[in-house]
Amino acid sequence: MGLRSHEQLVVCVGVMFLLTVCITAFFFLPSGGTDLYFREENSVHVRDIYVREELRRKEQDALRRKAEEANPIPIPKPEIGAADDTEGRRIFVKQMIKFAWDGYRKYAWGENELRPNSLSGHSSSIFGYGKTGATIIDAIDTLFIVGLKEEYKDAREWIAQFNFKESAKGDLSVFETNIRFTGGLLSAYALTGDKMFLEKAEDVATLLLPAFDTPSGIPYSLIDLQTGRAKTYSWASGKAILSEYGSIQLEFDYLSNLTGNPVFAQKADKIRDVLTEMEKPEGLYPIYLSMDNPPRWGQHLFSMGAMADSWYEYLLKQWISTGKRDKRTKREYEEAIFAMEKRMLFKSEQSNLWYFAKMNGNRVEHSFEHLACFSGGMVVLHAMNEENSTISDHYLTLGKEIGHTCHESYARSATGIGPESFQFTSSIEAKTERRQDSYYILRPEVVETWFYLWRATKDDKYRQWAWDHVQNLEKYAKGTAGYSGIRNVYDERPEQDDVQQSFLFAELFKYLFLIFSEDDVLPLDQWFRNSKLAKYAQKCEF
Repeated sequence: MGLRSHEQLVVCVGVMFLLTVCITAFFFLPSGGTDLYFREENSVHVRDIYVREELRRKEQDALRRKAEEANPIPIPKPEIGAADDTEGRRIFVKQMIKFAWDGYRKYAWGENELRPNSLSGHSSSIFGYGKTGATIIDAIDTLFIVGLKEEYKDAREWIAQFNFKESAKGDLSVFETNIRFTGGLLSAYALTGDKMFLEKAEDVATLLLPAFDTPSGIPYSLIDLQTGRAKTYSWASGKAILSEYGSIQLEFDYLSNLTGNPVFAQKADKIRDVLTEMEKPEGLYPIYLSMDNPPRWGQHLFSMGAMADSWYEYLLKQWISTGKRDKRTKREYEEAIFAMEKRMLFKSEQSNLWYFAKMNGNRVEHSFEHLACFSGGMVVLHAMNEENSTISDHYLTLGKEIGHTCHESYARSATGIGPESFQFTSSIEAKTERRQDSYYILRPEVVETWFYLWRATKDDKYRQWAWDHVQNLEKYAKGTAGYSGIRNVYDERPEQDDVQQSFLFAELFKYLFLIFSEDDVLPLDQWFRNSKLAKYAQKCEF
């Protein structure tokens, strides 16, 4: 009798378990017949503003449902999150985001960044010396996408009461303020439809306008929001910097489109007009530009990395954002990349690793920066949007080669993490012997390129490389209450720099989450980011 009761109990438990699995699958597994972004409806560019607004609301509702579905997924214990399946890896990344956010929330709320080991706030000179909550604004769209609803709610409430002009003190970087604050707020609006974010974005961009009051329209690099006075960096000898004045158009055009205020787009168009009229030495864009009218190029320094990078990225994405109708922008992008391939693209002797070198006049410096690793993702995005199959194949190959080179810079270090810059000489390859180049500050560009390559090729190695980086971050960059940069990637026990950069949330965490997500979470044919240094999921149609 007792045995029969035991058998009945086993059967009952088994039935309950099967019912639980079925119910869970019904609610949480994605439906093959559902398209998050209504692609068929959006396949034709929509010009009517009312129809577009309705489509945008549908897309926001769909993404909101996606975020709400993600929220019930529990934050697991590390051994569960570290499972080998893709879902387990995505959940583990979500766990990392929550850990880093909780540390910031507890020890540095309202500060620009966190010192995760000192358990205090941190700010760099690009933010002036005020407390402007850069981490909150950089993180909010990522919190929304991954389904951290309570954390998103806290961030939204803080932003709603935030007054940027009152909080900002001293000289702020116009470039960083635009991509992190204007871009971050526009990203939150694009994803949620919450007009508070749009109003805040317009407030920030309006405060930057005095920086554009120059003889040529090329903006100054720094602005004091209390006085409205703007200037260039003293170390730049009165020159403007390509990556800074060249990374305005996406945010400013989008803001004018949303608000109906043309002043922002006009400022961005003026910059483009000036550059279009200028003669480019051998088709290349020097880093420095004078503030004269008309402006003149400074020293002929050329780079795909620091002080140049996002100019090329913005050209490509500006073309895409206009429904691929802006022929001038497409032409200028293609001419620039062609010139760089011709003069600056090299292959190493030892392993045939492809890289963009730096140039000073005609002198070539055979080094490649972590920042420049974004270029692999950029050309892959070009390939995915290029109608000419020959050109598309060419840039997909280039993107794969850059992605491989940047992976080698990671694989050849003791930590499995790449340095800030690495060289190619007769004695070293994809490594650096310079102590000043051996650090890592949670930069996203390498994972960014792997993300684009995963979306374009579905080659599992890109997901594996990303997972390797997750594990190395846990081993070497995880601190007491967040994640820190490391001072030397070649040390087996590297010292941490005790800074959790705000762009960790905006970029690296976002790319890591997306690479382990399905393509219908921010599909690249409808959404993209504005810059490596910020996030801004802009709808690809105006």
